[in-house]
Amino acid sequence: MSPGGLAIEATSLSAPAALPVGTDAGPLVTLKGADLVLPGTGATLWSVAPDVPRPMGSIVKVMTALVVLNEGHLNREIKVTKAMLRYVSRRGASTAGLIKGDVLTAQQLLEATLLPSGCDAAYLLATAYGPGRAAFIRKMNATAAQLGMTATHFTSFDGMPFPTEHSTYSSPADLIKLGEQAMRSPLFREMVSQRKFFVPQTPGHHSYLWLTTDHLLYVYKGAVGIKTGDTDAAGNCLLFEARRNGRVLLGVVLHAAPSSDPISAITAAAQVLNWGFRKLRT
Repeated sequence: MSPGGLAIEATSLSAPAALPVGTDAGPLVTLKGADLVLPGTGATLWSVAPDVPRPMGSIVKVMTALVVLNEGHLNREIKVTKAMLRYVSRRGASTAGLIKGDVLTAQQLLEATLLPSGCDAAYLLATAYGPGRAAFIRKMNATAAQLGMTATHFTSFDGMPFPTEHSTYSSPADLIKLGEQAMRSPLFREMVSQRKFFVPQTPGHHSYLWLTTDHLLYVYKGAVGIKTGDTDAAGNCLLFEARRNGRVLLGVVLHAAPSSDPISAITAAAQVLNWGFRKLRT
């Protein structure tokens, strides 16, 4: 069982749906957007409004990580600044607890961006790799265009609402494209599959222990990532991948119900995966 009490092989959700789990009609979930595919094949098993753009919260950070990975130089050192601390404080953003004056590598900041969903780490990466955050966001949009993400637009490097909740958006089908591309990177795959990452103290920085926000890794056998998202407009979201019996499924759920439940996207993803793997067996 998970910290929230979710069973690995969950078979029901408190949702106003009428179709039983395991039918061809789809899993018993209530979502505003979703997609479930066999990655690398172009085959879609099930979807909900796959081409409708929606806000997706911190799933944005997958694109942030992809831009940094494409640029490389992951050993470059980046200093934690007072400006970053002001940014996260002003916006009430999620953080990796970075301490002013510490110097960390870009690769360490990627861990801090992806596991605890640190907007502080994403800010530092965007500032360094733009250079400047506006230039970095342009790179995010250029990468989206290269991937054929035609229903996607970024105004934010971390998923925080700027200038409005709906100004950064993507569709489930586009997020599948993003997930497929990011998971082709062995380093990215390794990062998002971790439950935790520890950075020992050095003369240049404090020690840090970062725990993943993706509790699917704790509760679902075969889960290998990818990224959570959560804002008022986006609701609870999850981009995910799992492997069972030699088969791989990649999916995304957006605005899982009930929105008051902090693990509703985790629960929904488990339901969707259960249905998908059963469908593959039959």
